[in-house]
Amino acid sequence: MKKENETKLKQLDDTIKDATENLGESEVKDALLAKAVYFTRIGDKENAVSQYRVTSEKTVGSGQKLDIVFTLLRIGLFWMDHDLITRNIEKAKSMVEQGTDWDRRNRLKVYEAVYYLSIRNFSKAASLLLDTISTFTAIELIDFQTYIYYTVLMCLVSLDRVTLKQKVLDAPEVLSVIDNIPHLGPLMTSIYASNYSLFFTSLASITDTLKRDRFLAPHAGYYCKEMKIIAYTQMLESYRSVQLENMANAFGVTTDFLDRELSRFIAIGRLHCKIDKVGGIVETNRADSKNAQYQAAIKSGDHLLNRIQKLSRVINL
Repeated sequence: MKKENETKLKQLDDTIKDATENLGESEVKDALLAKAVYFTRIGDKENAVSQYRVTSEKTVGSGQKLDIVFTLLRIGLFWMDHDLITRNIEKAKSMVEQGTDWDRRNRLKVYEAVYYLSIRNFSKAASLLLDTISTFTAIELIDFQTYIYYTVLMCLVSLDRVTLKQKVLDAPEVLSVIDNIPHLGPLMTSIYASNYSLFFTSLASITDTLKRDRFLAPHAGYYCKEMKIIAYTQMLESYRSVQLENMANAFGVTTDFLDRELSRFIAIGRLHCKIDKVGGIVETNRADSKNAQYQAAIKSGDHLLNRIQKLSRVINL
């Protein structure tokens, strides 16, 4: 393999030399690009990145330069090189602001969204994916079915029920492929229709799928936890109190399992309720808006006092 690579790279170098000496700038750029593409194909990240930068310097059109930035983003996403990704996203944004066509502008949003979902910024990813749902063209990064898969998953964990219905459940782009994606359709419809038993079985199957996804695998456990919190909160919002056994039956689980789940989420402050184990009742204790504002004001005041104290110590020094 090393010998074949050396032979191919020598051929590419000869082509570059010939183009530089005998041909025009366009031919030189094409020869440099061919070498960069070859480095990418053989997995030589450092040389590929370096070669693409050299090629970009020889490239005249802003659109072609932006395409090179997109290629560097794909390399960064393949290797999950966060520094390479963030630098090229900022560079691409700057180039887009200077002026480019709508296609490249929308493709940049998809690249950003994929990066955001890979670093667990689900709400930002959902916003960007929804912005491009009717104009998706970034097939060099992910296919359309995978794009809808990511869009639905991000929206389920980020949007409220009304927005979810308007922008996802009724979206023709989603409806066109949702049946081809295993378990995603039942997960989407069950959480909206409050069919919690189907929701739990669909979530278990989707979680197994997430564990095999290159971008979402590290976040599969977190995503499952957040979706369960959404389901529990959605059900408890409808009741002042509910029998623990009835709630367990609705979710298709045992009362012991549900007791452990709710206790864990109550302890970390994600569910506003309490469990009466003797009576077998779950009682909600949602704070009203005035109390919430009061607590927020106290928290902000404490934060301000701490900053003033730190500032006073600096001034005294």
